[in-house]
Amino acid sequence: MTYPDTYYKRTMSDPKKRPSLAGTEECDTLIVGGGLAGLTTALQLARAGQSVVVLEAERVGFGASGRNGGFVGPGYATGTDQIARIAGQDAARRLHLMSIEGVDFVRQTIQALAIDDAKPKAGLMSVLRYEDGASLKAYVEQTRQRYGYELEFMDRDRVRGVLKSDRYFQAVRDGQSFHMHPLNYLRGVAREIERLGGRIFEGSPAKTIDLTGAQKRVMTLNGEVRARNVVFTTGGYTDSLHGKLKRSFLPIATYVMVSEKAPELIASAIQTTDAIGDNRRAGDYYRVVDDGKRLLWGGRITTRAASTETLVRELRAEMVGTYPQLAGLKTELAWSGLMSYARHLMPQIGRMSPGVWYCTAFGGHGLNTTAIGGKVVAEGILGESDRYKLFEPFGLVWAGGLAGLAVAQLTYWKLQAQDWWRERAA
Repeated sequence: MTYPDTYYKRTMSDPKKRPSLAGTEECDTLIVGGGLAGLTTALQLARAGQSVVVLEAERVGFGASGRNGGFVGPGYATGTDQIARIAGQDAARRLHLMSIEGVDFVRQTIQALAIDDAKPKAGLMSVLRYEDGASLKAYVEQTRQRYGYELEFMDRDRVRGVLKSDRYFQAVRDGQSFHMHPLNYLRGVAREIERLGGRIFEGSPAKTIDLTGAQKRVMTLNGEVRARNVVFTTGGYTDSLHGKLKRSFLPIATYVMVSEKAPELIASAIQTTDAIGDNRRAGDYYRVVDDGKRLLWGGRITTRAASTETLVRELRAEMVGTYPQLAGLKTELAWSGLMSYARHLMPQIGRMSPGVWYCTAFGGHGLNTTAIGGKVVAEGILGESDRYKLFEPFGLVWAGGLAGLAVAQLTYWKLQAQDWWRERAA
């Protein structure tokens, strides 16, 4: 029971290991899954005075929650126009405002709990790989009018002044968003849950469940939890414990690598502390870490994890294709993580039946949407609001199983080809 070898593991400031469940525990709410969604839900319930138990199959933040790109910015895996087509304009606006609230929640949690080792750094840049400044300017103005949210347009000269690549044209900079060390953030949240009386058990995968009746029962290999409420937050690592939940999303692998220490070489290409993502579907995302000494670079998606050697080769090809001057930058670490994607590309958040809740399928936008997801599930359990119902149009729709995985991979390849042609035509 250990973390995969990642940059986040090597720079994790809290190595505490928690016990496995043994015997019987009783609580108001049981959370199955110790990632971003589960711990946020548990934190809000514990703050309200509920007794909570968290069951984690591995260790807190083991999955994609603790080894992602670290970007915290508003929005979902699909756009607001598509959300509006399904849920209506008013719901789309409210959902986007909730995603902004999620960003604020993470920032405020870092400040309130003094999670200094999360090392939040302001600024996200979304860059175009073809000429289209007019559309970006219109987007900036639309965002200001619809949500009162200020973005900053960057023209090509300004973009290339800090990103030394001829692949990039215009950009939008979001100074209210930020990036951080996700594993240290999670472990800080876990400490606060325990300080408030919550119990977290690691190495305790749920094996069988009984969700009938007023008191739910979840059994592990050596123990059992009895609770009035159960919340499933297992994401891309969901097994067959709950068939309907597992069938409702696809596990999608994404990849990250971290360079050797080479601050001067990295600065020859990237002269900003902002995190950067491009406008392609499953495009590159990267940021300098370790006070500018290393480069963390992520991207690519597949429907099953590739070998480390393959992922390093593909990510390096992307990096060097964007920044030829980094050809000599060596890779020190590489890893993959499983995200969960629903067919509609929206989070799945809600109540399955009395006392049974779910909060999953964040599609690569977990650091803000897990926050708001956990918050609204907690509000629903506490009877404080029914905001979770905004997600009802995006329910537990069957994702297609093996056929769905094949379609997802083919769709990704199609989008890659479209991106390639669009850039060549620019």
